[in-house]
Amino acid sequence: MNQQIENNAAESGGFGRWLLWRALFLTLAVVAVGLLGSSIIFVDETEFVIIERFGDIRDDGRGVYDRPEDRGLHFKLPWPIETVRRFDSRLQILDPPAREIHTRKKRNIVVDSYICWRIAGSPAGSQTPADDKPVVRFFRALIDMERAQARLNTRMWSILPAEIGKITLRDLLNAENSESSPIAGETGLLERVSTNFRERVIQQRGEKQTLQERFGIEVVDVRIKRVALPAGNRQAVYVRMRSDRKKETNKERYEGLAQKQVIEGHARRQYEEILARARADAERIRGDGEARALETLNAAYSKDREFYRVMRTLESYRKILNERTTLVLSTSSNLMKLLTEGVPDGPISEPQPTNSPDENTVEAPQTGSADDE
Repeated sequence: MNQQIENNAAESGGFGRWLLWRALFLTLAVVAVGLLGSSIIFVDETEFVIIERFGDIRDDGRGVYDRPEDRGLHFKLPWPIETVRRFDSRLQILDPPAREIHTRKKRNIVVDSYICWRIAGSPAGSQTPADDKPVVRFFRALIDMERAQARLNTRMWSILPAEIGKITLRDLLNAENSESSPIAGETGLLERVSTNFRERVIQQRGEKQTLQERFGIEVVDVRIKRVALPAGNRQAVYVRMRSDRKKETNKERYEGLAQKQVIEGHARRQYEEILARARADAERIRGDGEARALETLNAAYSKDREFYRVMRTLESYRKILNERTTLVLSTSSNLMKLLTEGVPDGPISEPQPTNSPDENTVEAPQTGSADDE
């Protein structure tokens, strides 16, 4: 009985040792896998990586990965000997809320602007020491992205009021809707302000180093995206704008009316000159025609005076008589004889010729009376 108990105890002790060794093996395997996993780092194309060994940045060429060729898989000593710090290398947008700023004549306006920035990287193939790399300067000066945003925000609102304070509200109101100038080759007002703003954000007057040289921050773009009026001053400014536009409109209208009168006077003078010349030409042509008509009439009269007398007499009677005229003639009337006997051998009564054949009239010798029906 005692022997069986001893055998059972021996078996229990062996099983316990086996469980202990198995647990120890599993623990060592987990630790080994953890150490191996912490020794492998993967550098994504959207980030920069800094390797620290006991709190100091490695300076053997493998402590900072910020070049294009550094993307991919790398190895380091396991944690806690070496630790990894990652920084976003993508473009960042600082878009703070709009603020009221004074113009040159102390008028309040609301300005909304933004800054595009990112942590600068090293060029491809560069062998820059770790301390001189932009991401290292960024880490030592600002530590993380939140502090960098706060630093840029403070810098922006210390520079922008000074730039806006150089211009007047009228200049801003007269600026084009876009940042480009209406005149080709010239820069618009907001474009010039944004350019000066960007230059001062990168390096202010009196600073020996740029923002990238001090903090490793590359400023890609700085823009003023909106300029508005405060709600309290908006209505008064609109009234003034309408008044100014009305004055300009009236001025242009009066100038247009003056130009209209000048153009109409010039056109009227040209019209009268042309009409006078046309009338003079018409009178001259009419005089020439009448002279030629008289010459033709005199030539025809000199050739056959008797025939001319007869034709002129008939023409005169044709003008005297019409469908509504009743003519009573005596038998001794020349007209009656002309109608019944034909052309006489002797002279007949005839009208005296005038300047125009159409204006000559011949009165027939009448013994009776002519009445209109």
